[in-house]
Amino acid sequence: MTTAGVTTEPTATDPTATDAVPAGGSEAERLRRWRLVLGEGGGADGTGVELTGRDLAMDRTLEAVYGEAPGLGRRAGQGGSAPKLARWLGDIRTYFPSSVVQVMQRDAIDRLGFDTLLAEPEMLEAVEGDVHLVGALMSLGRAIPEASKQTARLVVRKVVDELEKRLASRTRATLTGALDRSAKVRRPRHQDIDWNRTIRANLHNYLPEHNTIVPERLIGYGRAGRSVKKDVILCIDQSGSMAASVVYASVFGAVLASMRSISTRLVVFDTNVVDLTDDLDDPVDVLFGVQLGGGTDINRALAYCQSQITRPAETVVVLISDLYEGGIRNEMLKRVAAMKSAGVQFVTLLALSDEGAPSYDREHAAALAELGAPAFACTPDLFPDIMAAAIEKRPLPVPEP
Repeated sequence: MTTAGVTTEPTATDPTATDAVPAGGSEAERLRRWRLVLGEGGGADGTGVELTGRDLAMDRTLEAVYGEAPGLGRRAGQGGSAPKLARWLGDIRTYFPSSVVQVMQRDAIDRLGFDTLLAEPEMLEAVEGDVHLVGALMSLGRAIPEASKQTARLVVRKVVDELEKRLASRTRATLTGALDRSAKVRRPRHQDIDWNRTIRANLHNYLPEHNTIVPERLIGYGRAGRSVKKDVILCIDQSGSMAASVVYASVFGAVLASMRSISTRLVVFDTNVVDLTDDLDDPVDVLFGVQLGGGTDINRALAYCQSQITRPAETVVVLISDLYEGGIRNEMLKRVAAMKSAGVQFVTLLALSDEGAPSYDREHAAALAELGAPAFACTPDLFPDIMAAAIEKRPLPVPEP
């Protein structure tokens, strides 16, 4: 069917959704929308509707990607495909809202192999930027010609800036609070007392005859400037399936690096390990330093991270990987166990993205859970809470599966 790659469930942004017809809408309008959903094949004749004008143009943009014989050309290397794709990119922005445009662009790249055409400046200027497009550009890497690199960076910069604007404020606020709470002092000044924790710690000293609690033990916040600096190591799998996670992790890495109370290290790996910490001030530089694809050697990456730990009790290691290990499994698990025994807070994220449940190695995930390092997918909006819990050494707020 024409919309095989676009949801046919009625939504507010889907212009072909059948339930989008207002109450009392005509039967002809409903048939028209079904005709757009069904396309030229798949029993479309059963509607008895012939599309014209704008509807016909909209149908052709859908047919170009989702039809039985896509009309943009099958191979990305064909010179004749570029003008058609340029026109198509313009058309979909005319007929569909931004959220749908992003889905259709991603489907065109996945279904028709147009990723290499994104190396052309005119293509990049026409596309709607999102996390998946950045992932496609990352996968091209050095294949992007010099003439297109500046345009590619502008596209990536716009997406990264939008993500940072969305995520930075809450991340800094959440982690600043966690750092303050983790810097407890035994003899706090009156204004520094954490009364909630103090009351909980002294409930056994409740005197019913006086209806009060005797606070034998005071728990306080650390005063400004006294909190112990935390070391955070983000260890990111750069295999092709982890593209969205790499994008979000790079943005979060830059946010963490901007906080004076956190020392952040960013490590990416496949079968090799690359330390991109020096690029953390600009996540765009980080992303263009990533080479998606290749094998996976988690053990080797963790060995490097372990070598960088100087203060285990003040260190949080965040492994972001689908856990399909190509290295030495037992050594990997031993390294995790050793780090945890030394006092390192170890977090395993199967994905850091807004996608659904990721594909991952369930055996390795179960083994890590037995070591006290549960593996789970995490949305970007939940990441600050995960990091706050790790910094405070609280149980992680693991999402429901």
